[in-house]
Amino acid sequence: MTFSEENYLKAIYHLTTSSEAEVSTNAIAEMMETKASSVTDMLKKLSEKDLINYKKYQGVSLTENGKLAAKMIVRKHRLWEVFLVDKLDFSWDEVHDIAEQLEHIKSEQLINKLDDFLGNPTEDPHGDPIPDAQGRIIKVEKQLLSELVEKQVGICVGVKDTSSEFLQYLDKQGIALGSKIECLFKESFDLSLKIKVNQMELTISNKIASNLFVKLL
Repeated sequence: MTFSEENYLKAIYHLTTSSEAEVSTNAIAEMMETKASSVTDMLKKLSEKDLINYKKYQGVSLTENGKLAAKMIVRKHRLWEVFLVDKLDFSWDEVHDIAEQLEHIKSEQLINKLDDFLGNPTEDPHGDPIPDAQGRIIKVEKQLLSELVEKQVGICVGVKDTSSEFLQYLDKQGIALGSKIECLFKESFDLSLKIKVNQMELTISNKIASNLFVKLL
């Protein structure tokens, strides 16, 4: 596959994992920041390679070959993110764009050795699961912080928004993977939350709470 084909396949994978329904051409175009006509041309190529199921004016879904290929791209991306953070001391808001370039390296041997070198991690620095060499994923039971009710306590296990701006905001608030978060009060007017993080109390918006995943204690 070309770099562009891999990027489209990964985009379709992310869209299908967030929804049970088939993916629309417009949704792919929005994620790829391109025109629907360009998406249609690419979908035809991916369909010819038996990576997606595609019929004009209908939704798109991945074939079994497509799912595995997409998982391998995601595997490479997330392993490189772990390497950049754990071994090269990058911060978690710096690694996404670099990993976007590294994920296109073709060597399966290199990626498997990288996986072993890192100790076979199951999650990347943002809490997203890393597929193993066979495409298997260990899923963690989690929910959005915005879904907690007063007095519930959870451990931060991931972020929905991986933008550098959001991650930098979390750094300023002292929120990271593994942080213990208690919901102290939920404002009925705007659903903002008063929370306790590492013995510090602060108020966060519903938008922030809707982009943080926690595992209930």
